[in-house]
Amino acid sequence: MSASPALPFAPEWLSVPDDANALSPRIWPTSAVRAADGALEVAGVSALELAERFGTPLYVVDENEVRAHARRARDAFRTATARHGVSARTYYAGKAFLSTEIVRWVSEEGLFVDVCSGGELAVALAGGADPAHLGFHGNNKSVAELERAVALGVGSIIVDSPIEIERLAAITERVGAVQNVMVRVRTGVHAETHAFLATAHEDQKFGFSMTDAVPAVARIREVAGLRFLGLHAHIGSQIFDASGFRESASRLVDLHADLLDGGEIPLLNVGGGFGIAYTAHDDPHPIEDIAIGIVDAVAEECAVRGIAIPDIAFEPGRVIVGQAGITLYEVGTVKPVPLGEDAERVYVSVDGGMSDNARPALYGAQYSARLASRVSDAAPALSRVVGHHCESGDVVVDADYLPGDVAPGDLLAVPATGAYCFSLASTYNYTPRPAVVAVRDGQARVIVRRESVDDLLSRDVGVVASAAGEVNEGIA
Repeated sequence: MSASPALPFAPEWLSVPDDANALSPRIWPTSAVRAADGALEVAGVSALELAERFGTPLYVVDENEVRAHARRARDAFRTATARHGVSARTYYAGKAFLSTEIVRWVSEEGLFVDVCSGGELAVALAGGADPAHLGFHGNNKSVAELERAVALGVGSIIVDSPIEIERLAAITERVGAVQNVMVRVRTGVHAETHAFLATAHEDQKFGFSMTDAVPAVARIREVAGLRFLGLHAHIGSQIFDASGFRESASRLVDLHADLLDGGEIPLLNVGGGFGIAYTAHDDPHPIEDIAIGIVDAVAEECAVRGIAIPDIAFEPGRVIVGQAGITLYEVGTVKPVPLGEDAERVYVSVDGGMSDNARPALYGAQYSARLASRVSDAAPALSRVVGHHCESGDVVVDADYLPGDVAPGDLLAVPATGAYCFSLASTYNYTPRPAVVAVRDGQARVIVRRESVDDLLSRDVGVVASAAGEVNEGIA
C-alpha cells in the first residue's frame, strides 16, 4: 500500500506513512529491527537496555556497519580504478566522526585517514594510524602543526596557500626532511548542496584558483624538501551522483596535463562528499556507480589528452559512518500547536537538541525519527522533534509523522546521525556532550564517555578559585 499524501503544513516530499513504526532500510543501520516487545534493536542490543545502562541522549554506532561501509567504499574505488589499470587510495574523512576506535576500525579495513587539525592528527595517532597513511588538510595549519606533521612523516600534506608552501619549505630545510604535498584547487564546480557545504566555487577560503595553482606547483618543485604528489579538489558534501565530479575531473585533468611538463604527477585526489539518505525521500546513487562514474571520467579526459591515468585518491566520510549511527533521546514534553483550521503540529521535546546535532540549525538538514521504546497503532501525527535549548531554531527533526500517542518518557531514535553530529557537538547552555556507545553482536561498550557538569565546571577557573576560598575559610 502506498503512503498517503502529506497533511497541510508538511513538506511536499513527506508522505503520511502507512506504518509510523516502520524502519526504512534506506536510512537505518542494516541491523536495526523491532524486537518482540516492539523496542528498537541495533546489532542485537535493545534501545531500552542502552538507555538504562548509558543514559540519554546517546550516540549509538554499529561497529559492523561502519566496517561494512568501509569495505564497500574501499572495494568500489579499487574495482573502478582497476578497470583502467591504476590504483585507488581511499582516505576516511575523519571530520565526519573521529575517535580512536573509529580510526582502528577503518584502518583495519584498509583505509587511510584524512585529518584537518592538530587535534584530529593526535586522535588518529592514538588510534594506531600509520603516519604514512595520513593526509593532512586545513586552510590555516599552524607552523607547529606543520612541524609535527613533517616530523611524523605524514603521508601527504594538502597545501592551501602560498604562505603554507613557504612555511613547509623553511621547516623541511631546517630538519633535512622531504615532505610529500598535494595542491588543493578550486575547480569552479559548485555542488548542488547547501552553500556552506559547497567548497569548489571561487569566493571561499579553500585552495588555489586553477590559474594560481600553476606557480604554486612550480614553487613546490623548486624546493628540495617538497615532493609534489598531485592535485586535490573537493566540490562539496552530500552529493548523490557523479555528475559534478565528472565536470570537476575534466578541469582537474586539464590542469594535471599542463603540469606534466614539469615532472611526474603520480596521484589525483578527487575528494569526497558522497551523500547518504537522511529521509526515505533521499535517493543517493550507490557508491559503486559513483566510483565508476568518477574514474571513467578521469580516464576519458586523460585519453583525450593522450596522457597516462594517474592513481586516484578518494575521501569518503559520511558514507562510512553516517548510516551506522543513531541517536537515542527521551521525550520530555509533548505539545500540540494549532496551525490553522483542522490542522496542528505536535512539538515533541527531547533531552538533547542542537548541542548534539547542529546540522539542522547550520544547514537546514532533514532527519527522521521513530519511537524506540515501543510500537504504537495510534494514527500518525505531523510532528517536530525539538531540543531543550533556549533557541527557537533548536530543531532535531523538522517534520516527520510519529504515532499520535507519543508521550513523556518514550524513547525516540533519530537515524543517520553517525556523521557530523558527534563532531559538531557543543556544550551550549552548559549541556554535557553525550556518550558514544559501540554495539556489535549483542554487546555494547562505551567508546567515548559522557561529559558531566563537573567536567564543564572543572574548566572554569572561578569555580576552582571559589572552592579553594571556601576551603581556606573553613580552615581559618
